[in-house]
Amino acid sequence: MFYLSRQTVSRHRSLYAGSFVALAVGVFLLGLAATATAATIAYHGPAAAKIVVTTLGGDDAAPRQVSVPMSDADVSGLQTVLSLVGVICGFITIFVIASTFAFAVASRRRELGLLRLLGATPGQIRRMVLGEALVVALAASLTGAVMAQLATPLLLRKASYTELAPVRLEPASPWVPLSIAVGAGLLVAMLGARSAARRAGRVGPIDALREAALEPPRIGPVRVVFGLLFMGGAIVMLTLIRPSTGEGVVPLAMFTPMVMVIALTLLAPLVVPWISRLWALPLVAWTRVSGRLARSNVVAAPRRSASLAAPILSISAIAGSMVLSLSFAADSAAATIRDTLRAPVVVTEAADLSRVPGVGTVDAGLPLQLVRISRDDAQLEDAEGIDPAIATRTRDLTPLSGDLDHLTGNTVAISKEMSSLEHYRVGGEMSVTFLDKTAAKLKIVAIVPDALGVNPSLLIPIDLARKHAPTAKPDHLFVLPADGLDPASLVSTIDHAVPAADWEAEQADGVRKGNQFGLILLLGPAALYSAIAIANTLLMGSLQRRHEFVTSRLLGATPAQIRRMVLWESSLVGAVALTLGTAITVTVGILIRHAMTSGVADVPVTVPWAVLLGIAGICLGLAVGSALAPTTYILRRSQPSAAVE
Repeated sequence: MFYLSRQTVSRHRSLYAGSFVALAVGVFLLGLAATATAATIAYHGPAAAKIVVTTLGGDDAAPRQVSVPMSDADVSGLQTVLSLVGVICGFITIFVIASTFAFAVASRRRELGLLRLLGATPGQIRRMVLGEALVVALAASLTGAVMAQLATPLLLRKASYTELAPVRLEPASPWVPLSIAVGAGLLVAMLGARSAARRAGRVGPIDALREAALEPPRIGPVRVVFGLLFMGGAIVMLTLIRPSTGEGVVPLAMFTPMVMVIALTLLAPLVVPWISRLWALPLVAWTRVSGRLARSNVVAAPRRSASLAAPILSISAIAGSMVLSLSFAADSAAATIRDTLRAPVVVTEAADLSRVPGVGTVDAGLPLQLVRISRDDAQLEDAEGIDPAIATRTRDLTPLSGDLDHLTGNTVAISKEMSSLEHYRVGGEMSVTFLDKTAAKLKIVAIVPDALGVNPSLLIPIDLARKHAPTAKPDHLFVLPADGLDPASLVSTIDHAVPAADWEAEQADGVRKGNQFGLILLLGPAALYSAIAIANTLLMGSLQRRHEFVTSRLLGATPAQIRRMVLWESSLVGAVALTLGTAITVTVGILIRHAMTSGVADVPVTVPWAVLLGIAGICLGLAVGSALAPTTYILRRSQPSAAVE
């Protein structure tokens, strides 16, 4: 049977070329993420750049020594991004492979029916299709792994000495990560082909001969049940995107669209015809014949249309949701910085303002780092030493619980985010080790609102900061002018002084740029892969319609009419996929904005229309171009007489 599968793949090279390219690129991206992650794990900075502490232990965890890298040797940010890239690429790969194999099987219904007529059993058909998937997967996975190994040094050079990896990274041993990537490719291919193989096994000899060019009118109940289950799970996840979820809204905003895409892909043969009919109403009224034919082709072949729409739906929903989420996160951060900072003047460099006339109050917090120790782990945290009497005048530090007047001695005030994530409460203790290797237990005296850019997660007494970080200097000074003095005159008097509004805008712009950088790292590979997948799928769809096109020529259709029909048909498929992707994006966007901006007044709304419209335009352009190009080629190389061959 495996020999027959190899022969079948060889005979249908053009049909499986799309699956090969899609899987090879998927394994390439997965392998690249795996080898780069291996390089970050294998990285060992200089001994001076690490601090060794002992965890607390307790319950089932025994105390253990942990080596914590300092900020200049921390590559955990790159590890996190690479993990997310692997998850997103793996997710898209599964759907692309599933849709391409489903399309390949649907295109061979006549051939499969003839095999059944010659005596092949459903089990033999299933094994043959799975064997074909294995042949393609082996070749594609090995090709992708070789490409990943060749590209890894370039990726590491680009990633070194950046914000995510401020060190030089060198390639590690590739065998384990590439083996994982190859194994993932084989697994994804077999999972994607499993449904197609089962569908192929259900092709009957008589039905195949009678319906060789027509798909079954219904989809199986198992697919409907799983589609509804995933949709129910997505609805539950949507209900969890609320203010009380805290930082959990960010991963929810990323994974909820994936679950919704799974549900809509499973239910697509039911959903696509209805949305296609709605989009086709103005199209039919405008174009009449070509638009009507395009609508009929999309509606009459819902499985094929769903397979063509799957990659567009996945990337538009995931990319759109992440773009909106990061944009709204930046809006929320900007509003929080604005509401937290009370001082009208900010000095961006450390300076002695004690003798400057007109200066009223100067908030000169001391930034430092310390290691926060938990039961089974230890993490480097940013902290700031403050004078509560001064800081509460220049910033909004109204405690959510506790009292900042008690911030003296070995005490700490923590942010709401850290309290929620680590389950700290007022009156509890936090075990820390300062970078001078002094261990201490800090009593938690207050929980203050989050204010990224103004306050770090940990606030300690300024005397404690001076004791353990004697060389620390303020990054900036928050200044209150003397009574009756115009802040503008103070800005012109002090070097490196700027109005608070300008400083707030700069901080918000930094957050937005950081989000954009993360978005490029997360979605760049996935977007490239999706573009290839969209082109692949549409190319496969058009190349397999040669007989249909030449038959239409035999019936009197001109090449221009057929091209117009394909144009409207691919546009309809793209419009349906983008409609579903837009619905997911808008739903997640509305909920994520409400969750992030709850309790913050006058939050600006920044919708990156150019990026969102660019995603939609590229997807639609790829869909149309990838369908028209092979159609034009077929029409030029084929004559109407080929319909009787």
